[in-house]
Parts: sequence; C-alpha cells; structure tokens
Amino acid sequence: MTSADQEGWSFASARVPAEFGAAVCPLTPGVEHAWGGEGTLCGLVEDQVEVYLHLFDREDASACPTCRQQAAVAPTRPCGQERLHDRILAAAAGPLREELLDALRRGAEIKLWINGPAVGLAKHYAQLDRIVEGGPAMVAALSVNGSVGLARVENGPWQFIVVLPDQGPPLIARATADR
Repeated sequence: MTSADQEGWSFASARVPAEFGAAVCPLTPGVEHAWGGEGTLCGLVEDQVEVYLHLFDREDASACPTCRQQAAVAPTRPCGQERLHDRILAAAAGPLREELLDALRRGAEIKLWINGPAVGLAKHYAQLDRIVEGGPAMVAALSVNGSVGLARVENGPWQFIVVLPDQGPPLIARATADR
C-alpha cells in the first residue's frame, strides 16, 4: 500500500520527527548527544564534542537524557511529499505541474529523490526511455554540466520525472510507471 491509498493522508499527518546529528564528548565517551548544528541540545559547544556521521537516536540507551528530552519535543519537519510539492510550485504552470501537485497532496510515493551530476543521473536514474510526455525538455535539462536533483513520483500507471536544477525552475515529464 502506498501513502496515496491511506484514508485521511495529509501533509500535516505525514510530518516527520526532527533529526539531529550524533556527537560524543570525549570526557563522557559512553554518552551520545544530539547535534543541532551550533551545539548539542544539552548545551555543549562544537569544540567540546566530536560530531559523528550518523543520526542521534533518542531511543538508544546511550542517549544523553537532556538531549533525548529536547529531541522529543523538537518541532516536526515536512515530509518528502510536502518538501517536493513546495519545490514544484516554481515549475512552469500547466497540466503536468497541476497533476503532480495534486498527487503529492494525496501522498503519492516518491520512489527516488537524489542529487548528482546531471549526465550520470540521466544515464542511470532518469529512465528517459519511459518518458511519454515532456521528453525533449527533460533530455535538455539533463544534458548540462553540473549537478541537479532528480525525483520520480509514482501516480497510478504513471510516474512523474522531475529535474530540480540548482538555478531555475523544476522541469516535469510523465513516464510509464515501474511495474
């Protein structure tokens, strides 16, 4: 079942907990803290901790009690559908944009959302051979030097392919869905 099949799905009901990086203070190596970018949630500053390349897990037994409590009450953040929806608002007006916005509002599944070199994304992830609407513009958008974002959103028998350039509006194409 996809999120689109769920009764009552909304951006508000799909919000996700805030995420924090993990940090350890060398003076208390058995305790993991929640890193908030400027310091830990319990007040340690950058030069007091080592920041790790994984997320803080407030359910872990080694979690700092203060960080655990602060992480639990931190504001939630938008789900992927809401974040992509907000990016798509900048795309050129038209039927594809409106269909994609509607699908995202109903919780359509985002099958892929990555960033990387445009040429590599075109070759390995865009599935250009499945595009049935908007192909030439999509090929042009992926034929640039540099990095772009690429998203694929399932919507019934179709999927939307979205290129999210660093500069300029997103481009949207329709393709047959993975089956």
